[in-house]
Amino acid sequence: MTALRAWAVAGPYFEACSCEAICPCRSIGGRKGGRSTYGICDFALGWTIARGHANELDLSGFSVVMAGSYDDDEPGSPWRVALYIDEQAAEAQHDALATIFLGRSGGTALTNYARHIGEVWAVRPARIAIDHTPSRHRLRASEFVEIVEREPVSSDEPVTCAIPGHDRSGEELIADVLVLHDEQLNVEVRGRCGYAATFDYRSDA
Repeated sequence: MTALRAWAVAGPYFEACSCEAICPCRSIGGRKGGRSTYGICDFALGWTIARGHANELDLSGFSVVMAGSYDDDEPGSPWRVALYIDEQAAEAQHDALATIFLGRSGGTALTNYARHIGEVWAVRPARIAIDHTPSRHRLRASEFVEIVEREPVSSDEPVTCAIPGHDRSGEELIADVLVLHDEQLNVEVRGRCGYAATFDYRSDA
């Protein structure tokens, strides 16, 4: 599609990874996080766009999921990811969503997380269902990704995550199930960390 002059996407966010709760990469009480629990982090991130556009193209109502992995001990700890885009998106919407969430159009997505992406090994359409109901969070992207929340994690201090943004509050969770299954990811863990918040990404324009 044509270059994205101006875009904005906002809505609820839900993720899980292979670290122990509270995820050590989070900011707790404003203190910066550090290394992942086991040195290698496998993760799945899910965004539902309550309202969004790219140029004049409507992006509202679609969901996007990213699955990937990184190694703390690899120089730069680059992310290797697959991106799954709502199969109901038309070609132009699919392309715009990929451009935004992979950070290729700059803006908040690039600043918050996408600058860490070192390799994109797949961009696929998927049947995505995300339930953002508190204490009932669920995520599925076809046969590739599944997350099921077990319970929230209490904290005496605010817990924030860079991906939705440290400027907004969120809730740490324990994921009963995290399954990632694709050509370069085969992960199944239980009782690891999750996180729910909102996001509001915008272009630099």
